[in-house]
Amino acid sequence: MVAKIALVTGASSGIGEATALKLHDIGFTVYGVARRTDRLQTLADRGITTLAMDVTDDNSMCSGIEHIINKEGRIDVLVNNAGYGSYGAIEEVPMSEARRQFDVNVFGAARLTQLVLPHMRAQHSGTVVNISSMGGKVYTPLGGWYHATKFAIEALSDCMRIETKPFGINIVVVEPGGIKTEWGDIAAEGLKEVSGKGPYAKQAAIMAKLLGSHTNAYSGSSPSVIANVIAMAVTARRPRTRYTAGYGAKPIIFLRRILPDRWFDTIIIRVTGFPAR
Repeated sequence: MVAKIALVTGASSGIGEATALKLHDIGFTVYGVARRTDRLQTLADRGITTLAMDVTDDNSMCSGIEHIINKEGRIDVLVNNAGYGSYGAIEEVPMSEARRQFDVNVFGAARLTQLVLPHMRAQHSGTVVNISSMGGKVYTPLGGWYHATKFAIEALSDCMRIETKPFGINIVVVEPGGIKTEWGDIAAEGLKEVSGKGPYAKQAAIMAKLLGSHTNAYSGSSPSVIANVIAMAVTARRPRTRYTAGYGAKPIIFLRRILPDRWFDTIIIRVTGFPAR
């Protein structure tokens, strides 16, 4: 049986690295990509092909897809995992940083999907997995631009799912909860730089502590939890449209679905310890 070809972005750590390893272990030919290939050595040591790819650079994405197609002749799975969390009060985040957040989290995934879809249409099969977040369904203070990107990924995925269905292509959204990766610490540091002083300083201190706690063993799931869900989705004959997994994701999304906005606001304020007025 010929191995299926999978491309995983943001594969240098966390969910991306765990996913590349998992798909490799179950028999996929995996291409793990990130901006810096020196951070992909763990994958290379396991026999996974690694490539440098910057999802904000069109030439980088085009050349990467061309390389895979020339070598393999097809792409069966794309996992759009590359992304980061930009936190800070909406009033204080520079618009240049807001645009960069969308460039990485939304436009990079969308453009890479554009490049892959013609090949999937030609073979009349394929699966695109877009890594959203429980933050694509709920919201937290000082995370406006990050949440906006994840809400956008959810909407784009829903539209693409209908558009690509006639061609035998699956579009799947994965919504992780709290995961033990470097993501939270990086987001916390960025938050303190943007809003650590001034009118939002008290809120920033509270939120930075909460973001950093995602790396704590008691408040985050292993990246392997999400990797296993992705493996389930890309091997299913008829995958679900959405998979939710990881610390806190299911109950928080459930509460958001059933509660009025003001009630959910109150819960967020109480959980975070933010001032109500």
